[in-house]
Amino acid sequence: MPSSPEATAAHCPYCALQCGMNLRPAPAGDAVTVEERTGFPVNRGALCGKGRTAPAVLSSRVRLTEPLIRTHAGGPLVPATWEEALDAVAAGLARTRRAHGPDAVAVFGGGGLTNEKAYALGKFARVALGTSQIDYNGRFCMSSAAAAHQKAFGLDRGLPFPLEDIPRTGCVVLVGSNPAETMPPFVRYLTELKANGGTLIVVDPRRTRTAELADLHLAPRPGTDLALALGLLHLVVAEGRTDEEFIAERTTGWEDARAAAMAHWPELVERITGIALPELRRAVELFCTPTAAMVLTARGPEQQSKGTDTVGAWINLCLATGRAGRPHSGYGCLTGQGNGQGGREHGQKADQLPGYRKLTDPAAREHVARVWGVDPQSLPGPGRSAYELLDALGGDVKALLLMGSNPVVSAPRAAHVEDRIRSLDFLAVADVVLSETAALADVVLPVTQWAEETGTTTNLEGRVLLRRRALTPPPGVRGDLDVLHGLAARLGVEKGFPTDPEQVFDELRRASEGGPADYSGISYARIEAEQGVFWPCPEGTPGQPRLFLDRFATDDGRARFTPVSHRDAAEVPDADYPLLLTTGRVVAQYQSGAQTRRVPELNAAAPGPFVELHPRLAARLGVTDGTPLAVTSRRGRAVAPARVTDAVRADTVFMPFHWYGEGRANTLTNPALDPVSRMPEFKVCAVRVEPA
Repeated sequence: MPSSPEATAAHCPYCALQCGMNLRPAPAGDAVTVEERTGFPVNRGALCGKGRTAPAVLSSRVRLTEPLIRTHAGGPLVPATWEEALDAVAAGLARTRRAHGPDAVAVFGGGGLTNEKAYALGKFARVALGTSQIDYNGRFCMSSAAAAHQKAFGLDRGLPFPLEDIPRTGCVVLVGSNPAETMPPFVRYLTELKANGGTLIVVDPRRTRTAELADLHLAPRPGTDLALALGLLHLVVAEGRTDEEFIAERTTGWEDARAAAMAHWPELVERITGIALPELRRAVELFCTPTAAMVLTARGPEQQSKGTDTVGAWINLCLATGRAGRPHSGYGCLTGQGNGQGGREHGQKADQLPGYRKLTDPAAREHVARVWGVDPQSLPGPGRSAYELLDALGGDVKALLLMGSNPVVSAPRAAHVEDRIRSLDFLAVADVVLSETAALADVVLPVTQWAEETGTTTNLEGRVLLRRRALTPPPGVRGDLDVLHGLAARLGVEKGFPTDPEQVFDELRRASEGGPADYSGISYARIEAEQGVFWPCPEGTPGQPRLFLDRFATDDGRARFTPVSHRDAAEVPDADYPLLLTTGRVVAQYQSGAQTRRVPELNAAAPGPFVELHPRLAARLGVTDGTPLAVTSRRGRAVAPARVTDAVRADTVFMPFHWYGEGRANTLTNPALDPVSRMPEFKVCAVRVEPA
């Protein structure tokens, strides 16, 4: 549908596809309506139900429209003026810092914040507060893939190629991803792949909507993806399918990685994963027969206490077969959150400065400090990772400023995290809606959202996009940049926190210049003219949609094999907890559900949590569809109705994680951390199940 002169080109506020859409002012009573934007290359007009209904959350009926303050402990949140609210937040943070030092104050961000807001939040933590204690919920998204990407290729960009390359390859191995429900417009690329004669392998313990599209569905026991990748590499070697020329010319470390893989013979892998040997051989044949192939991972293999090694094993498979650094081939990660890629590039992660620079690198500190106009020695060092930071609340971390996250629902061991949040001396939350976490705050700041503000995001391809403001926010609502400006001024930092997003982006460009994620050649005007610009993009250069075709981003230009070996999940079933739990999303809800649960159409499609279990397990328990089930782990208990289906393994139950209350799946999940990425093990833990 063509856009009218009144329409504004925009992007969906939800997943990392950042689908293009047009927003047109609606008749009285509604804010905007969504139109197709067929010319945008990522989704070509297609939108899922979340995108189509996104304007519903703009309504004053469901969102926050004035600041709230809790005037005394245990009292209710009551309306306040902005001056009162900002004064209270600044006083709470300053009081804590004076009494206990700067690291007693923490900042927690979100993967949905624009690049400008993520950049300003990281700067605010380190300059205005002087704290090292900052991280964000993107740590729970693709940090394991990022760590493995950095180790193997020297650079982490979710997809090192554009989405348009996927239908042109010969085989896609999709590991632990269900885009038919998490990002439906992406499925077009898979159907085009098959129409072009390519094949699709889906690795998932459930027969999802995506798995039903596959030429081969491998259903491993949760927590065994590492063994599966190693077993496939063993077969590649044994069958003489390695690309020795590519290995010799463009990689290092193959001998050690090969030796590690050869210790995982097929019969052992069959026992570990539950996947029959003929299926393993079929997967190798489908992957190795065409001249080009890809492996794409998502949260399934990444949200494990060995997620970095698991992704590394899949990268090893790509390198050993020459499926990397070549056209229409490679390893990629399907980022989850709307700005999950950009959110970790520009400084809200505990160990990073803007431009994906390392906080421990003296040259990086010098460069960013010069842009910020501060002494490099004044910048604090790395802080705690996301779960470790949440676990420290109420201990040596006494006060928290939280923007764009709802950890009371989304964090692992969520009941414990909720207790930690409740134990804080002071909590301030900036959000669009009164989330479950915001409801615990001392001060709640109502902030603008996607259609009401201008800013950039970076989608899963590394394409930097621009959202233009399409409408005026309700009276009483301010932008996050305004919030940070007001707080910094009250904390004695009068300059350095502008409220104009393009001015912030121009500073971000300078701060990122020369870094791995170099945005210095990107401008608002260029993004609009080119429908997005791929980073890295130094000043005066075109963006780079395809990475590594000539060399990898390592010092010597070679990709690095990493020798890895299978190990069990942090918890394995035993007599007390004989089953495995895995978690995920459903198509009508998003992340913690703070916004989508306020949309009637989406709630009608997915009104609440459930426990998916196999008919054999249901028969053993004597339950049918709808029977309330109690799922218990070592961390707590959740109750939700049964959903009986043979789409899940008989040794596994599945719960979606979008809800609070007794059906909160993350009450059960295990915070065991990957030693490199510090990713919690969301995707596998031991549980028992019984009628409630």
